[in-house]
Amino acid sequence: MRICVVSINYAPEESGAAPYSTGLAVGLAARGHDVEVLTGLPHYPEWRVNPAYRGLSGTAKAMDGVVVRRFGHYVPANPTTRSRLIFETTFGVRVVSARWDKPELVLTVSPSLIASAMVITRSRMANIPVGLIVQDLYGKGVVETGAVSARMAQPAVRFEGAVLNHATGTAVVHDRFADAAIKMGVDPKRVAVIRNWAHIESPSAVNTAEVRLKHGWQPQERIILHSGNMGAKQGLENVVAAARLADERGVKIRFVLLGDGNQRKLLQQSAKGVQRIEFKDPLEAEDYRQVLACADVLLVNELPGVGEMAVPSKLTSYFSAGRPVLAATDANGITAAEIRDSAAGIVVPAGDPAALLDTAVHLADNIDVGKRLGMSGRHYARRLLSPDRALDEYECWCYRLAGKRAS
Repeated sequence: MRICVVSINYAPEESGAAPYSTGLAVGLAARGHDVEVLTGLPHYPEWRVNPAYRGLSGTAKAMDGVVVRRFGHYVPANPTTRSRLIFETTFGVRVVSARWDKPELVLTVSPSLIASAMVITRSRMANIPVGLIVQDLYGKGVVETGAVSARMAQPAVRFEGAVLNHATGTAVVHDRFADAAIKMGVDPKRVAVIRNWAHIESPSAVNTAEVRLKHGWQPQERIILHSGNMGAKQGLENVVAAARLADERGVKIRFVLLGDGNQRKLLQQSAKGVQRIEFKDPLEAEDYRQVLACADVLLVNELPGVGEMAVPSKLTSYFSAGRPVLAATDANGITAAEIRDSAAGIVVPAGDPAALLDTAVHLADNIDVGKRLGMSGRHYARRLLSPDRALDEYECWCYRLAGKRAS
């Protein structure tokens, strides 16, 4: 089948939706499908275009059996609600104005809901079936991050529901997303739940002492690692406050914020003078796997009130790493539910730096508990989050959307 995948995020980006859009396209191509990807210029999570890709708009390149065509678009240095609208719209205009290679099926990925709406409209006008893959919920996102009030968000929710309804079918990454889609008025029969997969495997053998020395971590330090995007929804001021409290108490601990994002500079400014926090740039895949395996605790931190808008993509990697997970988040949210279902960690309230610090010390010091939680995470990833399982489900979904039988 000729399949066109439209995703503003794609390799070489390594966080957020990019690994899943890339894995889906490469996986379908490996199964014999003719796959073309329409994507943007790499920019996430730094929110600036990767210098190696500047000037490459309109180029096409074969990557891992997939033809990847890149389109230039506006990238805001400081994403706001308004600038993100422009960001998505410029990408959408470029993609729908481009020549498509007569696909039998189009798959479009949100986030970028506005661009996806454009892609869905063009596909429907051309009588091409189109599937929407939902990684984040927009309506909940603008409320939970404080961008707008719940009342002001209602037009966004209605728009989101209309986009989901306009697609031939929608795939969401969590059961709670399916519930939200149905509440928006989407026919349950048109919603499929296909979980993201563990795309980072833990290395077979790691010299923990050597890796920690390489990164300047002392043998007796408790290493609490948060990886990925440093944006508004992560609420990482809470981690800075926990590190400052650790300074005051003289606790042997280091909070490591690994990654980038539009809030990183502000966080670094607020952390000036705080000794027990470290900011690290994103790492290559093998180094990333090693630091995950060598941390005492892997941290998910979310802004108070964030609970239903997203499933943190870092969780799949955390579970595979076999280390205990600490989640500072809404007790009733999706992240907390994942921690409970996996039995891979402990949940503490969002925005409570004392609870974060105390529980981090407890987890790091209780080796047997940490091993048990880490093994539970690995079992959960193997059972529910395998790439083969996800690709099987996506391929079947693609055949259903296109009205074809699996070959």
